[in-house]
Amino acid sequence: MASGPLSSGEYVQHHLHHLNFNLKTLSFHGGPPFWDLHLDTFIVSWVLGLLFLGFFHHAARKAVSGAPGKLQNFVELAIETIDGLVKESFHYENRLIAPLSLTIFIWVFLMNFMDLIPVDLVPWSLSFLGVKYFRLVPTADPYLTFSLSITVFLMVIYYNFKSKGFVKLGKEVLTHPFGIWLFPVNILFRLLEEVVRPLSLSLRLFGNLFAGEMVFIMIALLPWYGQALLGPVWTIFHVLIIVLQAFIFMMLTIVYLSMAHESH
Repeated sequence: MASGPLSSGEYVQHHLHHLNFNLKTLSFHGGPPFWDLHLDTFIVSWVLGLLFLGFFHHAARKAVSGAPGKLQNFVELAIETIDGLVKESFHYENRLIAPLSLTIFIWVFLMNFMDLIPVDLVPWSLSFLGVKYFRLVPTADPYLTFSLSITVFLMVIYYNFKSKGFVKLGKEVLTHPFGIWLFPVNILFRLLEEVVRPLSLSLRLFGNLFAGEMVFIMIALLPWYGQALLGPVWTIFHVLIIVLQAFIFMMLTIVYLSMAHESH
């Protein structure tokens, strides 16, 4: 719930402010925005990533060939489900795609899941340690979603060159879709296509999670009976959103990498 001294606008602004560390001034007290590191996004995303890797590593070490336990069943189900989706959408030989897809889905899901933790719980707890600002949802930060999408974009560029070679890729860029005589238009279309992919990938994830975070903040401003009525309803609906957005990000990554292997 909102603290007493803060107005509604100040409360919203407080929850939208990151724990910043400026890499140029090496301080928490400002500097050129370009050099700002969102420490809260960095810390939460790394902790969740390490928890995910540790959990699956532990499950792999405890795996048995006989009757599996609940932990092994869960991990095997996750791996087999993602592997099946990859086989349906990616029709080339690349052993990286399935592990990459599993990592993207679980990691993005965990970061999205942070949106279900009460908005005041962690900032209020950290305030006793002198931490004034802390945002808990990494995927509501465009810095992170753009980093993820740019990584996918660089992989698409890499596999375009690896699977087709410079000559074949150059021919594809110059001739598709309108033929060699309209190569300036073909190049322009290709550039737009390559730029739009990471933009749409990142903005879709960021927009949905930022909107969800804002709704939770607005609900926290309501009286207790409004929170009790709307909080559970929005939480149930938002569970669908966080799963769906992780799934969409994973599937679009598979599709983009599949297209990078195709020859027109």
